[in-house]
Amino acid sequence: MAILVVTNLEAQPHAPKLVVCITVDQLRGDYIEYFYNTFGERGFKRLMNEGVVYDNIRFEFSNLDEANAFATLFTGSNPSFHGITGNYVYDFEYEKRRSILNDPEYLGNYTRENYSPKRLFSSTIGDELKIASQGRSDVYAIAPNAESAILSAGHAANGAFWMDNTNGKWATTTYYKGVPWYVDRYNNGPESLASRIEKMTWTPSLPIEKYNAFPYVLEDLPFKYTFTEGTVDCYPNFKTSPFINKEINRLAMQFLEYGGFGTRSCPDMLSVTYYAGNYRGNMHKDYTREIQDVYYQLDRDIEQLLDKIDQKVGLANTLVVFTGSGYYKSEENYPDGLMVNGGEFHPKQCLALLNMYLMAIYGQQSNWVKGYYNNQIFLNRKAIEDAKLDLRTVQDKAADFVQQFTGVQQVITDNSLLTGDWNEGTAPFRKGTHHLGRGDLIIQLQPGWKVNFDDPKEKVKIVRNNAVITPLIFMGNGLKPQHIYREVKATEIAPTVTHVLRIRPPNSSRDLPLREITTIGTSNKQNNQ
Repeated sequence: MAILVVTNLEAQPHAPKLVVCITVDQLRGDYIEYFYNTFGERGFKRLMNEGVVYDNIRFEFSNLDEANAFATLFTGSNPSFHGITGNYVYDFEYEKRRSILNDPEYLGNYTRENYSPKRLFSSTIGDELKIASQGRSDVYAIAPNAESAILSAGHAANGAFWMDNTNGKWATTTYYKGVPWYVDRYNNGPESLASRIEKMTWTPSLPIEKYNAFPYVLEDLPFKYTFTEGTVDCYPNFKTSPFINKEINRLAMQFLEYGGFGTRSCPDMLSVTYYAGNYRGNMHKDYTREIQDVYYQLDRDIEQLLDKIDQKVGLANTLVVFTGSGYYKSEENYPDGLMVNGGEFHPKQCLALLNMYLMAIYGQQSNWVKGYYNNQIFLNRKAIEDAKLDLRTVQDKAADFVQQFTGVQQVITDNSLLTGDWNEGTAPFRKGTHHLGRGDLIIQLQPGWKVNFDDPKEKVKIVRNNAVITPLIFMGNGLKPQHIYREVKATEIAPTVTHVLRIRPPNSSRDLPLREITTIGTSNKQNNQ
């Protein structure tokens, strides 16, 4: 009996010394399948063969982008709770779009941008880890962009770093206290990106005939891209090439080498974000050799990171969480005569006609419509209040009018989402928006329709509502390989990670941990018995 008790105690999974969250922005599970034969054995294949693999995660709201996806993954809640509804918000007073994380109270460090996580209303995995450890755990995040870096780090993190678009340095915000010496050295030393970038040329890593996953590639010539320091597009272009993942790894290696991860009495956390989307100059092309090369090189980068973790901390002492952001950005460009359905929706015309309609009902003494942004119409609430009108009635009349426009699938009012007058069809709009700052009307267009802003600076956007296959993998920390053939929610990831860490889930998380991870200890005990 004593032997059985000891054996069962040893079978219990232990809390890891380090959690490494690897999130790939715009990762596509179908591309992993298509390009699988070009991968080595210790990158994607190692994750798939040695981890607990879920085929797909599902985000429960529409209009996914980098900010709201990362906030959801690391808080375990949807935008209706955590407040990050998208990358940007629109300031109608100044007629300017701003980052949702813009915060003039804090200066940039190695950047002119001003950011903080104050618009994030929920705690994150890292926040809860800092609270549980009373600040003894180290929590850092590294990403190409500020949104993914800050939102994967949280409020209480030691630091969040991203690549600045103008100078290529690893930037942060003075919201976080201090910059590790090895980041300063990296930014200012001979290995800084600015000193190397003009020598970097992106050409195929494999013989051109090896990029045969897509039978739709028309160009026979190998691609070649260079980056000229000092030009406006230099670093934004660079950040959508496979080189950005190598720079992410270079900095991550510094943290693993000098940061003391896994050596403290409490677990540490490192969040690493890679990029697997289209090259900035190829957003209008879906099937290219470039995207195959991105995945081929990313496979090697994942291998390098996993090997470094194993060397410094040990994968047996590390929980690796691997997933993607659930969306894929592209700009569709149909050849003449091949547009299969749809038409053009003109927001400016819609607003003008809606304002005329409301003027006919309520009088011409006011401008009843404020503007349009991100598929939402904002009414002039001050004018409605001054006229002593019922806001709900105005919203309903406006929604009935806009619903008549060709190409409009449905219109949801802010009041219906606030009062619970919504159903399964409109639930994604409730979960994907927040009552603070939401528009009065939310418009859903039919698939294939173009949004034409009648502005030469704004590109015509074609509506496409496809889901993106996004795998989820937990590896290390004593987990046995397993393939789970069921879809899980994106909001289930954070409570699962905190369960393994033996801490509380983020304060707006309402889902239980994934049962396959929480029952590992029970399964081991039963097997031993």
